[in-house]
Amino acid sequence: MGSLGPVGLVLAGGISVQFGGALAVTLMPRAGALGVVTLRLAVAALVMLVICRPRLRGHSRTDWTTVVVFGVTMAAMNGLFYQSVARIPLGPAVTLEVLGPLALSVLASRRAVNLVWAGLALCGVFLLGGGGAGGFGALDPLGVAFALAAGLAWALYIVFSARTGRRFPQADGLALAMAVAAVLFLPLGIVESGTRLVDPKTLALGAAVAVLSSVLPYTLELLALRRLPASTFAVLMSLEPAIAATAGFLILDQALATTEALAIALVIGASMGAVRTQVGRGKARQGKAGASG
Repeated sequence: MGSLGPVGLVLAGGISVQFGGALAVTLMPRAGALGVVTLRLAVAALVMLVICRPRLRGHSRTDWTTVVVFGVTMAAMNGLFYQSVARIPLGPAVTLEVLGPLALSVLASRRAVNLVWAGLALCGVFLLGGGGAGGFGALDPLGVAFALAAGLAWALYIVFSARTGRRFPQADGLALAMAVAAVLFLPLGIVESGTRLVDPKTLALGAAVAVLSSVLPYTLELLALRRLPASTFAVLMSLEPAIAATAGFLILDQALATTEALAIALVIGASMGAVRTQVGRGKARQGKAGASG
């Protein structure tokens, strides 16, 4: 019962992210995919900088290199993903994107059992790629490519997020990285959308996307991780494709074919299995250390 609070925070954060993504799709006809990313990153960066007020002095060149690379991966992850959902439904896009963190988990673990989880995920991809009404044959190939590239960027984001967290206190590194990402994307958003970015309604919707997709979930996750094991957090993150499919259905009227729903279920199962395998390995190491002590 004690874990229901933080678990609820994580689930609320996941719901916020995916419904923010669905809202972003509705904003794209007004501002374009690059314009939406620009608004999301700029507003989120401003809010985070005001809240965190990160210290700029006293950091090494390695610290700044790490946070800049983190910002670049954040910009790439967001830009590629929004290019994807501009072309294919939200559920399949997130399903393909989550393959990046899954691959990272499998490679980092280096256990034979993870080949099972990788195979399960590939079965899900095979179902999506089987053609017809429920496969890649019905999806825009460029949208699929963008989603897979976003998954690779997500894996890199996880790596550099951890490195930034070790080098900067609290959420200072995240705020600085967001600022880097926003500056990188600003010229792209201006080129694509121009004065449409400063339209009051577009600005208001962009701010809502920023709050739902960045500010609110990051805050909820930060609160949850103070009371929740990282392993449990990672398992809950594996549910995002299902949340995305639900948001796509409720807000965007994007219904899933049976094969797409099964593919999403397989990828979720593979992700949860891979995380649980890593958790089991960690507990076994702790047990051995305790026995030898």
